[in-house]
Amino acid sequence: MNPGVPAFLPPLPPGAPPNRLALAKWLVDAKNPLTARVAVNRYWQDCFGIGIVKTAEDFGSQGEQPSHPQLLDWMATQFVSSGWDIKAMMRLIVTSSTYRQSSRETREMADRDPENRLFARGPRFRLPAEMVRDNALDVAGLLDTRIGGPSVYPYQPKGLWEEMAFGGGFSGQSYTPSAGEDLYRRSMYTVWKRTVPPPSLTTFDAPDREKCTARRTITNTPLQALVLLNDPTYVEASRVLAEKTISQAGRDPEKRVDFAFRLATDRKPHPQERAVLLTLARQELAEYRRDKTSAMKLIGVGEAKRNPKLDPAELAAWTTVASTILNMDETITKE
Repeated sequence: MNPGVPAFLPPLPPGAPPNRLALAKWLVDAKNPLTARVAVNRYWQDCFGIGIVKTAEDFGSQGEQPSHPQLLDWMATQFVSSGWDIKAMMRLIVTSSTYRQSSRETREMADRDPENRLFARGPRFRLPAEMVRDNALDVAGLLDTRIGGPSVYPYQPKGLWEEMAFGGGFSGQSYTPSAGEDLYRRSMYTVWKRTVPPPSLTTFDAPDREKCTARRTITNTPLQALVLLNDPTYVEASRVLAEKTISQAGRDPEKRVDFAFRLATDRKPHPQERAVLLTLARQELAEYRRDKTSAMKLIGVGEAKRNPKLDPAELAAWTTVASTILNMDETITKE
């Protein structure tokens, strides 16, 4: 049996040896109708949460037909003619009037087009698992944006790796969290063990990496809220955000709420939202003034040093407020 390409697609160039180099050139040949379409469909999926072809993992006979075939064809030809410029294609998508629409939906839209396949509104979907964590760290000012380097070991519940360990001759039998800036590196650098994937990422639908995944599922579960409220990464991010809020927004509680809210959502809170958060701040401050042990326990989470000049009860109260803001659906949603 001789090596070759599918008969229903263009053949290899005449005289080209059937090797990997010829296959690579064939894949990116302007006459190949598949590669560019698959690529731009992925980019569209990244921006809108769903591709023009919903089954991004399957462009074959078992896959779904494109919702807008002419748009897909046009984008593919633009991609090839630009020299396969990914940045240019992403810029084209995000500057389009389709992408820049409001993501608010009417009842009629929801009933007629729940998945927004007609693109009558802007995209709205929960951030991918890695971005949920990176977003919280960035809002707090903790995110380390260095590029490249070895994998790192962020916080995770004790004993997970040990519980799945077996034998004495294998590496990776125990888990020791990283220290310093490595704790706050982007989630793409998180070390990955096949039998024990990072729990905070898998909770937010990160794939297990046992197989190629072109399209992630997006779920909404109570366990996700528990991670955002209790995982040391998010508790620490909330405390650091609270320190920044207290230090930079002044003594006025309303200004503090507006400051933290805008950092997380890029807008000011509505009056009702502000009132809820102010009430929470007063209640938590009263509670932590009565229970200083709990206040010290809360603000002691994480390796980042806390500001000793700040009142522990006040810092704990605003840590709770910051945690509430970071837990908002709007904070972890792209819209």
